Amino acid sequence: MSTRIPDLPPGPDAPTIADVAREAAVSKTTASDALRGHGRVSGPTRRAVLDAAERLGYAPNRTARSLRTSVTETIALHIPEFLTSAEYYMSFVFGVAEQAARAGLNVTLLSSGHLPHRRGAIPQVDGLVLCDPMAEDPFVEQLMSSGLPVVTAERYVGDREPTGVVRSDHDASMTELLDHLYASGARRPAFVASDTTGDWALTLQRTHARWCAERGLPELVSKEPFGSPPHVLQAAVRQLLARTPDIDAIVCAADGAAAAVLPELRAAGRTVGQDLLLASCVDSSAMRTAEPPITAVDLRPRTMGAECARLLCEILSGETPRGTVRPLPIDLHFRASTSA
Repeated sequence: MSTRIPDLPPGPDAPTIADVAREAAVSKTTASDALRGHGRVSGPTRRAVLDAAERLGYAPNRTARSLRTSVTETIALHIPEFLTSAEYYMSFVFGVAEQAARAGLNVTLLSSGHLPHRRGAIPQVDGLVLCDPMAEDPFVEQLMSSGLPVVTAERYVGDREPTGVVRSDHDASMTELLDHLYASGARRPAFVASDTTGDWALTLQRTHARWCAERGLPELVSKEPFGSPPHVLQAAVRQLLARTPDIDAIVCAADGAAAAVLPELRAAGRTVGQDLLLASCVDSSAMRTAEPPITAVDLRPRTMGAECARLLCEILSGETPRGTVRPLPIDLHFRASTSA
């Protein structure tokens, strides 16, 4: 499926590339290169051209331009197909689309289930954004091997190196979260992890194991398939409580999981925020509106998506070197679920 920025035919009084060039005080060639995201245009010059185009309401005729050049002015975005309804990933998509629109690019959404199976049959695009790519996904490997510039949200733990990476320090955020639970009295914190090979999930698992070892605490973990429905997560929590009745805190990795297990905790006679602390590694509206509201890590998915698209555009234009790794700060929001 494709999200396309409308390509309206210019009216008789519509601003031209020459108007944009005059407004930005650059040549027509420089203005054209800046708007296409190609050529050796400096960052300040490119921003000046984009600002001038926005002020004038300039709308390039992409169809005519694609006939004159070899670029498609389209980037592709891949996210795991079974997670397209998750709040994090939808916010990420919006972030990519908004930033691409500002750069005058189209965005094509790729899902693993609809990619061609033969090697090399990748849609004609200028570059790719992959959201937390998983090494065991053959379609991700196909995209990573396409020869196109690839920017990933979080590291790719497979054999190939992406062209650029935007990543957050999940080791630090998980450590801060576990330290907070410990300071609130938790000595038997359990972790409902995502059983996947994505960088984010693996980092959380390693951090939890290290943190427990450093404090001499038991490593209580239940690894569940990525994208598990609520009943699977609830069963995992039920089994954790049955095996270790003195669990006093639960951290859930997956988007929405902490809110999904609340009914199971109540059914077990536990009071969240009092005799059991509950936290999430992904913030969302479900965490904010739960009763009680749930402490969570704000991964800033919309900003992450925008930064991935921005980095890809900068690499395509030559403004930023290949191999760039750009950090994205994230935040921990403390709420009533861990106030004991």
